[in-house]
Amino acid sequence: AEQRRAEMARLEALRSKVDEAIRRNARLAELQRQIRLDMTHDGLRIQIVDEHNQAMFDSGSAVVRPAMRELLREIGAVLGEVPNRLTVEGHTDAVPFGSGERGYSNWELSSDRANASRRELVAGGLPDDRVLRVQGLAASNLFDPAAPESPVNRRISIIVMNRDAEERFFKGTPDTDAEAAAPPSVVPAIPLPIDTTVP
Repeated sequence: AEQRRAEMARLEALRSKVDEAIRRNARLAELQRQIRLDMTHDGLRIQIVDEHNQAMFDSGSAVVRPAMRELLREIGAVLGEVPNRLTVEGHTDAVPFGSGERGYSNWELSSDRANASRRELVAGGLPDDRVLRVQGLAASNLFDPAAPESPVNRRISIIVMNRDAEERFFKGTPDTDAEAAAPPSVVPAIPLPIDTTVP
C-alpha cells in the first residue's frame, strides 16, 4: 500500500511536470487544449487529440506534423526522467479509410501513427526499452462515442504504467475488475500486433 501511494504521488508529480513543460513553451502552449491528462487504473494517461483546425497527421498519413513532433519530443524528454514503462496507442475516428478490411484501413493507419509517435518520443529522450507496447486500435475505443466521426476520436494515447499494470502485462493476465468497472461506452481494446523494433 505504501509503494502504491508513493507511485501515485510520483505519477501525479509527472502529470504536473508534463503540464508545466507544455505551458512554458509558447508554441506548445497553443496546443494545450488538445492535451488530456488523467489518471486511470493503469497509470497516467496522456492523450493528444485532433481538432478541426489542428491535426497531428495529415489525412491518411502517418507522418507527424512539425508542431506535434515538437510536442511529442517534449513529452518524451519529461517521460525519460521516470523509470515507468509505457504503452502507446493510436486511434482513428469511425470514418472508413482506404480500401477497407482487405487493404490499408484504419487499423493499419492507427498502428503506423502510434509507431511514428513512439519514434518521436524516443527522439526526445525516452529510452526505447521503456516502451512495452505499441498498438493501433482504429475506432474500437472512441473518445466521444456519441460523435464517432468527430476529430477528437483521432488521437494518440500514452499510458505511463503503474506497477500493477506492468505486472498484468508481464503475466499476461487481464484486469477483469477494471474491465467490469469500465463505463458502457468504453470498448475493451484489442491490440493489433505490429513491429515495434522499426527505428
